[in-house]
Amino acid sequence: MKPLFLALALCTTLHATTISIVPIHEPISLQGTDVDEIITETGEALQANVLSRPMALTGAFPETLVEAIRTSHKIPTNNPNYTVEEANLLILCNVGISARATDEGLLVELDVSELKIPMEVDLTSRQLLKLTLIAVNRTLEAYHSTQTDPLTFMVSIEGVTEKNASLRDLEVTIKMEHAAP
Repeated sequence: MKPLFLALALCTTLHATTISIVPIHEPISLQGTDVDEIITETGEALQANVLSRPMALTGAFPETLVEAIRTSHKIPTNNPNYTVEEANLLILCNVGISARATDEGLLVELDVSELKIPMEVDLTSRQLLKLTLIAVNRTLEAYHSTQTDPLTFMVSIEGVTEKNASLRDLEVTIKMEHAAP
């Protein structure tokens, strides 16, 4: 009986994962709301904003946090007239996001190779990517606030064409230092 119990305990331990509830910031469409346009951190009046929501995540941190920015988001409502099925602009506009650790820091790749802004989304590609950069920065700031080591992350724009090559000038490297207590 003891060997069977130990084997079961070992199997349970091997499959255990840590689940953390964390804030994820996302570029959200305000389409379908009565908000005409709000001034965002980009300094523009848009019918979009970066908003946060809690998520229960497991996996490699901070990579998983960044990739969770592109999670389907149907906004809960108490109004039957709000029928928007998807609010996350990365999904609506088909922009990919991935993250991986490198020797230089965290590499965040935004893939615009399939980018297509629907007619009902009143944004340019540049505005969408600026909102996405704010979402990445805020998500990593929230994560980094509990860390002691500096965090460097680089954002690269992948899948550009000759037509949208100017989006590459949004690429950025940011180093977050540990805030003093």
